[in-house]
Formats: sequence, C-alpha cells, structure tokens
Amino acid sequence: MSDWVPTTCMRCAVGCGHLQRGADIGNGIDVVRGDAAHPVNQGLACQRGVRETADPGGEWLTRPMVRRDGELVSTTWDVALSEALSAFQGIEDYPDGEVAVLGSGQQTNEAAYALGKLARGGFGTRYYDANTTLCMASAVTAYYQAFGSDAPPCSYDDIPEAEAHVVWGANPAAAHPVMFRWIRQAASEDGVELIAVDPVETETAGHADAHVAPEPGQDLALARAVLARVVETDRVDAEFVAEATEGFDDLRETLPDSETAAERAGVQMADVDRLADAFARDALCYWGMGVNQHVQGTDVSRALIDLCLATGNLRPGSGPFSLTGQANSMGTRVCSCKGSWPGQRPFQDPDERAFVAEEWGVPVDRLPDDAGPGPVGTFDAFDDEVGVAYTVATNPVAGMPDASAAKAALEDTFLVAQDAFRTETTDLADVVLPAATWGESEGTAMNMERTVSRVRAATEPPSGVWTDLRIVSTIGARLFPELFDDPNPDPERLFDEFAGMTAGSIADMSGITYDRLEDRKALRWPAPDAQTDAGYRYYDGDDGNRGYVPSEGDNGVAPEPDTGEESWSFPTPSGKAGFSTARQEGLPEPVDDDYPLTLTTARESEQYNTGVRSRDVDDLDPVVARINPETVAASDAVDEGAVVVETRRDAVPATVDPDPAVPERLVWLPIHHPATNRLTVDALDPQSKEPNFKQCAVRLVAPADRATAAATSTARADD
Repeated sequence: MSDWVPTTCMRCAVGCGHLQRGADIGNGIDVVRGDAAHPVNQGLACQRGVRETADPGGEWLTRPMVRRDGELVSTTWDVALSEALSAFQGIEDYPDGEVAVLGSGQQTNEAAYALGKLARGGFGTRYYDANTTLCMASAVTAYYQAFGSDAPPCSYDDIPEAEAHVVWGANPAAAHPVMFRWIRQAASEDGVELIAVDPVETETAGHADAHVAPEPGQDLALARAVLARVVETDRVDAEFVAEATEGFDDLRETLPDSETAAERAGVQMADVDRLADAFARDALCYWGMGVNQHVQGTDVSRALIDLCLATGNLRPGSGPFSLTGQANSMGTRVCSCKGSWPGQRPFQDPDERAFVAEEWGVPVDRLPDDAGPGPVGTFDAFDDEVGVAYTVATNPVAGMPDASAAKAALEDTFLVAQDAFRTETTDLADVVLPAATWGESEGTAMNMERTVSRVRAATEPPSGVWTDLRIVSTIGARLFPELFDDPNPDPERLFDEFAGMTAGSIADMSGITYDRLEDRKALRWPAPDAQTDAGYRYYDGDDGNRGYVPSEGDNGVAPEPDTGEESWSFPTPSGKAGFSTARQEGLPEPVDDDYPLTLTTARESEQYNTGVRSRDVDDLDPVVARINPETVAASDAVDEGAVVVETRRDAVPATVDPDPAVPERLVWLPIHHPATNRLTVDALDPQSKEPNFKQCAVRLVAPADRATAAATSTARADD
C-alpha cells in the first residue's frame, strides 16, 4: 500500500492541507483526506476538493497533439515541441509580432515563476497575464492604492476574534466551504453576527443573521450610505484616523446623506443602520467576485476598505479581507511577474526593472516597462500585434467575457495550449501539451491569507504527461538558454531563486525554504529571515501582544507588552493608509425596453471555474438559468421550462429553474458553464482592467422564436 503524502489542496484558495495516497497499481490518486497536522485547516476538508483531487471528471489529456488537416492528432513530445518552438521563433514573421501568454492561478509558484520568466525575460512581451486578473485585479488594485501593497492585512487567525462578519458580494458557503465553517462557528457565539450583502439570497445569506440585498451593481452606493451613516452617528474612530490615515476630510466632503445613497442602492435605512452597527464593532469585511467583477470594482473595494479605516477596523480580529477564488492566485501575483516583478516590485520603477534584468542575466531593454493591458486588452491586440498565443492551465474560450469574440480571436491565431484536461480552448489549439495535475506535481502554493505550503506528488504522471514546470522550462531552455539552464529543474531550486528575489521587498519570502516548510508545514509572508513569519500586517503596536505570532527560536512566550499604545505603518509614500472618494456611476449596459432584465453570474458549490474537471466538453446540457417565479410568470418566452437567454452579443439556450432566492428581473447563470460568457459584456474597470462579468442587459426569447430568427438570418446570408 502506498504511503500517505502531505500536500496542499489546489481546489480553491483556502489552502487546506491534504493527505494523498497514490494508487498501488498504475497512476492516479487512490484516497484523499484532510491533514490534521496542517496548521491551516487542521484536518478539515470539503468533499468537493477531495473528489476533484482523487476522482475528477472531464477528459484527461494524455498525449501531445498537433493539428493536421484541421484535426488534432496524437504525436510525440519532440514533434509537438518542435511545432510550438517554430511558431515562437517565427513570430518575427508576423506584423508587429508578439507572443501572448496567459497563465493561471492553478499552477504552483515554481511553474508560475518559470512562465513569467519565459514571458517577460524571454519573449519580453507585454501581452502576458493570468486568469487571476479576471477575478482578483480590483481587490489587488484597491489594496495597493489604500495600503501600498497587495493582499489582506488580516488572516484566518482573526476570524474567531471578530465581533461582526460582513460578507459582501461573495458566497463562501459555496466557494470556500472550509473557511465558511470557521465563519459560521465564530458567528454562532453570543453577541457575534453574520451579515450577507448580495442581491441574491445565496447559501451564505441563508445562514446569516441578516441579508441586505442592494440593486445589482449598486454596491458603491450602499457602501457610501453606510460610510455616511457612520459619520452622521459619530462612530468614526477619530484617533486611529488621525494617526494612521490620510484623506478622510476629502472623503467626508464627497459623502451623500445616507438616506439618498440608500435609496439609490435600493435598500432600507434599517439595513444601512445594521451595517453601520456591524462596522462600529470589531468587524471582518469579506468580499469577492460580486464586488471585483464590476466596472467600479476597484472603487467598491476601496469603499469597503474605507469603512474599515473609518471605524478603526485595522487591528487583529478585524479588517478588509478579499476572498480569492483561484488556488494559487496569490502566488501568481507575488512571484510570476504578472502585475509586478517578484515580491511586488513595481514595473514602473526602472531600478527594479534593472534589478530583475541583472538577476536573470538578460538585457534590461528586453523587459517590458509596464504590466500590459490585461487579458481583455491582450485579446484586443490579436488582430494587429499578437501572432502566437500560449495558454497554460486556463480556458479563455469559456472564461473570457464576450467569449465568442475571444474564441474567434484564438481561431485566427496560432495557439499552443497546455492543460491537464480537454477544454474548449485545447479544442482550438494547433499544439496541445498535456500537463500533470495536482497530485502529480511538486512545488508550493500560496493561499488567500499569504500562507505558503508545499504541493507534493503522490504519484508519477502518465508517461505522455509532463509537469507544467518541465514544459515551460523545456521551451525556455530551447529558446533562451541564457535564461533557462535546465529543461527539467528541481522545483526547490526555482523556489529559492524567486524567494531570493523578494528579499527586502514588501512581499518578502526570502526566509521561507523547503526545509522550513517541511518543519512548519505552512508559513505566512512577509518572512524576511529564517526565524520569523508574519501575523497581522501594518499593525506595529502590540497592545497586549494581540499580534504576537510564535516563531522558531523563541520560547513560545509573548514578550512583555509595551505601554499599550498602538501604531501602524504602511508602504505608502506618507506611511499612512489612504481613503478614497469615488461615487456610484452607471452600469456599462443598463436595461432598456429591448433588453429589460439584468444578467448576473456566480459560482456553484459543485463546480469549479469553467468546469473542465467535472463535465464533458462534447455532451453538455443547456445552462440552468435561475429566475424568480414572478419573472417567469410574467414572460411568455418560457416553453415547458426551456428558454433562450439573449444579449446584444449572443444567445444561449437555457433550462429555467424558478427560484425565489433570485430577485425579480434578474437572471442568474453559473460561471462554470461555457455558454455563460458568450453573453457577458467585456467592459472593464479602468483602474484594474477587470471585466464587468456581473451585470449586463438580457431578454428571454422563446426557443421556437429564436430558432425561426436564426433560420431566417441564415437564409438571408445564403441569398
């Protein structure tokens, strides 16, 4: 019988420790369970993570493939790599030739770092990003603007200490089950409450003490109503604001009266007061895609941070906590050179750019001087500048907004697609490179609270499958031997390389090593030396040592408290946290007489991302549209439970699920179905470049009417 192998679940960003056991015969994982010795989850595990690790659905990729006469056929690694390399090397044949590289929060830190090194230091491309920008960029931008660096200041340790838990535009009951168990347990204590803010009565709202339902897309108006109410009722933590922040007077001057803002948000003043009461206590504010995936996602994230700042909720047991969906989104941000150089070193700083060039041994002018236009901007460049696309562990044909346009762009581009499972994107590829999955890979991952832990292989990948790190490094070694000296590097060496590059940065991981992780299981950055790892960020005063975190080498006893005076410091020019002043604006595509309903998208508990680990690419049922029964009754388009959901971009058949949890005049679709994003609009938050996946105008059309219209359109095209 195989031994148990400790590892980290790569299903979502909670970062649970798992124990895996490989199959005794052949490849694959036999059994998976929670690891009681892991400090993050202490043995807890969700069945979804266990099932998709041990026995995922979908179609595994087991051999490299190349396109011949329009069809993908199996081939050898030598042939597949030769064709991919020829395309990369021939990019100069394209007008303004560029390689577009799209990565993922599903890679290990080591593989993500190697991919960024290839993209930025090898190809020197601006057109490199990851699907994490589609979900986390607004929160990331807000953290940078408010605090001078990315990632939540708080951690899971703060959950049991909070007196109020405000979950805003997120559904952790479905997306992060283990974390939500901690939240529910904390909220079950006397005097502690849980409030859910979401237009839909989600699973999280079903467990909450209160549910506040703003109009879709009006979260900024609601947040400003609560801010105004905090000011009106004199619940500002004036001492904290004066000592640790700047810009509060400017914010206060822009605030509307709370009743006006509440009316715009579509909520009662009782809801505003309930939220103001919550923030006046030690509150944790969690938010997710319902906030981030909006044209004002950064502004709303800033407003939630403003609420924490105004009420002094930037101490242990409180704070602004963005919830990450991708398992290693944080690692992709910190070490992959996606939006910053390793350690959150800014692209715009020429000294940092020179530092990276020297570390990598490449000419500094090869490195781009900005982070690029984001995924949507990258696809916009396909017509003129991008000649070859390289996707790694991502499925943009299903995951991009206005996905039909993204598909058309990839169809006209030479595409190298690297994945563990067949996807809508691999189906379009000219070269398919089969990659190992979670239980077959070695490396590390970084969860949403900045904790790094090991990912270990419990079984070897099949003979025709390589790890992401090996594939990327082999391509790098063939094209840029000065940058990649080993086509199959040891993951630990790559970890040491990028961790060393973070030394002295605001995301310092240089004190983390594989040996320390072997001993401690998990470590939270910043960790600038071999004895320490982080607790609550930005909070300097120990105030009775509430922020004390035991580390190796101490005696486990907290030091004597100081005078009790608190202090904070931030990596901003002033050393203080900043308030914001944005106002609620309109939606990019409001409803009208032709498209009178609003579409929203969200996660389901039994699916993951675009669902390729749990569904068949070919035999796919229509998407299920959750619609309020009153809206269904008012429509003559629903025919025996079937309907067509149509936007200005596309139309998709759907099965109707009459659901009173969805408010009237709203259509709810799961993000996991590949048809959903054929409908969404590609409007962007101008600050974060994150798309507005959540609100666009739709209408319901009877299936027969849509079929007639489609047939007429085809006939006219043939004439």
